Amino acid sequence: MWGPSHCCLILCLWAGLDALPVAVDKTKVSPSVEEMQPPKNEDTGLHYDRYLREVIDFLEKDPHFRDKLHNTDMEDIKQGKLAKELDFVSHHVRTKLDELKRQEVNRLRTLIKAKQDMTGDKGMAMDHQVLLKQFEHLNHMNPHTFEVEDLDRLIKSATNDLENFDKDRHEEFKKYEMMKELDRREHLKKLDEETRKKEEEQYEEMKKKHADHPKINHPGSQDQLKEVWQEADGLDPNEFDPKTFFKLHDTNGDGYFDEQELEALFTKELEKIYDPTREEDDMLEMEEDRLRMREHVMNEIDTNRDRLVSLDEFITATDKKEFVEPDGWETVDQNPIYTEEELKEFEEHLAREEHDLNLKTNDLLKQREELERQQEQLNAQKMELQRAVEHMEQLKTQKTEPLVQAKANAVPSAVEILPGDTRPMSQGHQQDLPAHS
Repeated sequence: MWGPSHCCLILCLWAGLDALPVAVDKTKVSPSVEEMQPPKNEDTGLHYDRYLREVIDFLEKDPHFRDKLHNTDMEDIKQGKLAKELDFVSHHVRTKLDELKRQEVNRLRTLIKAKQDMTGDKGMAMDHQVLLKQFEHLNHMNPHTFEVEDLDRLIKSATNDLENFDKDRHEEFKKYEMMKELDRREHLKKLDEETRKKEEEQYEEMKKKHADHPKINHPGSQDQLKEVWQEADGLDPNEFDPKTFFKLHDTNGDGYFDEQELEALFTKELEKIYDPTREEDDMLEMEEDRLRMREHVMNEIDTNRDRLVSLDEFITATDKKEFVEPDGWETVDQNPIYTEEELKEFEEHLAREEHDLNLKTNDLLKQREELERQQEQLNAQKMELQRAVEHMEQLKTQKTEPLVQAKANAVPSAVEILPGDTRPMSQGHQQDLPAHS
């Protein structure tokens, strides 16, 4: 099971949850065998996720490295001090790490080859900077052995990539929302005035229906956690105890709330706003709200910025005034994520991309037409050459036939008399014979 030390390596941040909390007091009931099993870890979203997990798993099997991992703080890990301990792991582990690296290098080479073939088929230029970025988590100049530099690169790449992961998700969601609005407006332009008016009225009605929901508690506040305590855990809200609550929802029992464990606490709040069976509710917006809630709580409680909430950090947060008297909370639809100016810029950006794509398409069509023209010329030249060869063959045949006919019709000038041949000789030949005395 990946504990807090793995979180320093940015792995246990993504520990998955098998199920929502059940309405059972876990402090009084012995857990089943299934409950005691560690939850499966979710994909980090990194393109080298499997390689990252396998490397850490094998390093954990070395007693020396495992001890160092458990006793090294995050800053030392980021500075590369833990990577230097690789020199002291067993030969068996090092050999396995060498094998994992070779497999990863081969995977990346295959992936890049496929991308090159794909872009080549489409007539597009390959972005070499993007290709090089695929290898940032290892030293590709040495594709055979796993060294200290490889572990250092892997840790730094994972740390940096995961720190930017939420930012990238927000940006992708923003683009999604702007594209959705542009598509809606484009659709309206194609309608007649009466139909357009009905569509706009229906759109406003759906927005009102979506906004009509129970009060949303501030994420991480006493009211919000008490609601989970009562509805998910089946406990008396008047007996709410932060320490017991923490133990109930620390699903993997490692003494920390990771990001997935925190996000599970907001499910009840999100169910107030979103229903997958309702047309007016967008499930991608729900996930954006979940992400915003988790980020807010992390920013408020995670004082050492290790992307984990310890029991001490959680208890300290519950003692603050903001825990009991929080500010209001605005959902995605109440707090627009883009302005009209940004929407206009995005539309212009899309128009430029479309224009560039059309230019490339036209260029490719011209290249195709030119290639087809050249092919037609080659085919014509081939046909012409073939006709010339056939003509030469005909001339050759015509010259050969008279000679053969002439030879067939020619009369021999002399007849050879073979021994025993009694055929009479011609008169001219008899006169030439000498007389005998």
